[in-house]
Amino acid sequence: MRSIFSNIKGDRAIWAVAGLLALFSFLPVYSASSNLAYLYGDGSTFQYLLKHFAHLLLGFAILYGIHKIPFHYFKGLSIIALPIVVILLLLTMAEGTTIEGANASRWIRVPFVGVTFQTSTLAAVVLLAYVARYLSRIKDKTVTFKETLLPLWVPVFIILGLILPANFSTTAIIFAMVVALVFVGGYPLRYLGIVLGAGLVLFTLFVLTAKAFPEMFPNRVDTWTSRIESFTDKEDTEADYQIEKAKIAIASGGITGLGPGKSVQKNFLPQSSSDFIYAIIVEEFGLLGALFLLFLYMLLLFRIVIVAHKSSSLFGKLLVIGVGLPIVFQALINMAVAVELFPVTGQTLPLISSGGTSIWMTCLALGMVLSVSAKREIVKKEQEEENPLDILSEAL
Repeated sequence: MRSIFSNIKGDRAIWAVAGLLALFSFLPVYSASSNLAYLYGDGSTFQYLLKHFAHLLLGFAILYGIHKIPFHYFKGLSIIALPIVVILLLLTMAEGTTIEGANASRWIRVPFVGVTFQTSTLAAVVLLAYVARYLSRIKDKTVTFKETLLPLWVPVFIILGLILPANFSTTAIIFAMVVALVFVGGYPLRYLGIVLGAGLVLFTLFVLTAKAFPEMFPNRVDTWTSRIESFTDKEDTEADYQIEKAKIAIASGGITGLGPGKSVQKNFLPQSSSDFIYAIIVEEFGLLGALFLLFLYMLLLFRIVIVAHKSSSLFGKLLVIGVGLPIVFQALINMAVAVELFPVTGQTLPLISSGGTSIWMTCLALGMVLSVSAKREIVKKEQEEENPLDILSEAL
């Protein structure tokens, strides 16, 4: 165990936040899994706790392994992985999964293992790493929009187009992160305006096509519309049942909460261990627990910005921003949905909600961030060894 800790590199605060979030997650997951245990199991929540532990264990193994890889290797790996995720997304669409009559092809079943995997989350990490690589390559170069169309925007819109039919919220988040990344990377604003306009036109065409040929994307656009309408409609409807139960849970929590495992709404709130776990956390741990969780994510955001700022490589800066910010952004969206500041999106709470894919891809992204910070530590150590008087001069 000591040898493992001695080999841990990178930003210690990020390691600490990830560990605290993982440890804290056991309490709400164990509590909120009770409704699943009674609906689909024998009433015992231990199997769900064990499954969550296995997901976290594999996730932190991924985090540890990825953070040992020099971050510049991710340039080439993103190129190799990009066609792979396109194939995986096509296979996922071919699965044709439906939930209550709506197209929801988000998961693919891994052969021989029986584990389901949400391919869009992997595609998001790979795509953002690819965009960071491309932007670092055109640094200090004068490029035309035509030159960037094929190597940059065609892969972006292909992947977004494959995710959109089944998962609008993930598509919107990825597109927003890509736009933010190219903005930070110095991409010309006039070209970015063209991309935003093209994206709006393509999305409008998709909606019109889905309305005209509903058999192609069963009920998907209707699902998005109903969620937005239920968010803006002040009258109680069946569509906002989850939000109402979440609000009851939050109101019941008060300042200190009902106590671990004492949530009442977990028995009535669908997706209480995943999409709406934040409401259960507030109910059981109160406002103090909610603020503590928010503080951890804000600390994570702060350290991600610090790592990006201190990286000496443009690719390192963009990589940290590209794969790190979506983690915090997703957490804020999940919290906003629970308190009815945002329509229902289906986004989980990173490192807290149950679900293997979300945990693994969050750890993958954090591993990349830590890889960048670990490289800085190596450079700093080499500089100190070459210039031992620097420490004395800084002290004086």
